[in-house]
Amino acid sequence: MQILLVTGPGGAGSSTVAAATALRLAAGGSRCVLLTPRPPRVDLADAVRVDVVGAQPALEQLWARHAAALAGAVPMLTVPPATSVVPVPGVLEFALVAALAGHARSGDVDVVVLDAGPAPAATALLALPGALRWWLGQAAPTRLRVLATLRAAATPGRPGVAAGLLAGAAGVEELLDAAPLTDPAATAVHLVVPPTPDAADTVQETATVLGVLGQRIASVTVARVLPAGTGEWWAQRCEVQAAALRRVRALTGPVREVAEQAVPPASVTDLQQLDAAVPEVVVAPAAPAAPRRVDGGWVLDVPLPFVRRGQVELTRWDDDLVVTAAGVRRSLPLDALLRRCTVAGGSLADPGTAAATLEVRFTADPAQWPAGLLDAQESRR
Repeated sequence: MQILLVTGPGGAGSSTVAAATALRLAAGGSRCVLLTPRPPRVDLADAVRVDVVGAQPALEQLWARHAAALAGAVPMLTVPPATSVVPVPGVLEFALVAALAGHARSGDVDVVVLDAGPAPAATALLALPGALRWWLGQAAPTRLRVLATLRAAATPGRPGVAAGLLAGAAGVEELLDAAPLTDPAATAVHLVVPPTPDAADTVQETATVLGVLGQRIASVTVARVLPAGTGEWWAQRCEVQAAALRRVRALTGPVREVAEQAVPPASVTDLQQLDAAVPEVVVAPAAPAAPRRVDGGWVLDVPLPFVRRGQVELTRWDDDLVVTAAGVRRSLPLDALLRRCTVAGGSLADPGTAAATLEVRFTADPAQWPAGLLDAQESRR
């Protein structure tokens, strides 16, 4: 299943582009669904399947499904009914992930067009899987899971609170596995921006945020492009627009243009005539991040497009490398090799460009390496 995630700054027209994309795919014979947190403005019922996900209904369904198990695991807790549960921030993003996982498991669609809304909401959605995995790792580390399994085997029929919570954690991890939002080969992120002076800045900032989250921009659509007109005001406005388009095209490709309409599209025919669907982009599978051997150790490359020196924070926590840039933080689990190493430093290659890459240098920790293994590694070079 392919996921096409469409986002952009508020008012740029990303929802219209998402709907137009779903229409084109459905018309071409693809089993497509438009997944959105709000009903489309245009009635698409006869043309494409629409799955509207709301935070409150999703929470009620989830609570009703698991309330009995929660009450059984914690008998001293009075569990409220689903109709009385108040949603907390993040429920909508989790509901969208759950909906994606449901479509992936059912095999009923080829493509999900995800109307992710404004860029902050899309960032929260893309960051959610990694953040949840990190918190689950802190709350339910491997040693706790092993102990809970041994206890359950020793006392069958008495699962206890810990076993119930660990079962829930395993269920969340399975759900996250089914919705690979951070894999560019499975999820393509399409950005929609207006032709304003800050459009290029939006592209750069979004590219950096996506880099932190393990994603990248698949395409950029410049929407609401004004047609040629007459008069001094129109000439000035078109000049600003042309400059914005030049800056965006200099940063990335492919870039599409969608004309501004005097009246918003009100029907399927209007959407089809708008020709606003995202381009068909074939994204190569993402190669897993692997350390490269250098003199005295190894280097792990972390792509961070357009980031500049002084804009990146790097820390090490346990077996994770924690990277912060553009106001977003991600924890990258280290492989077995780098876990036995210490972070010797980091440097930024090609800062401020699309090829900007954080190069993290590691050196072997003698206390973590078996005797003679380091010598064997050196002898192979």
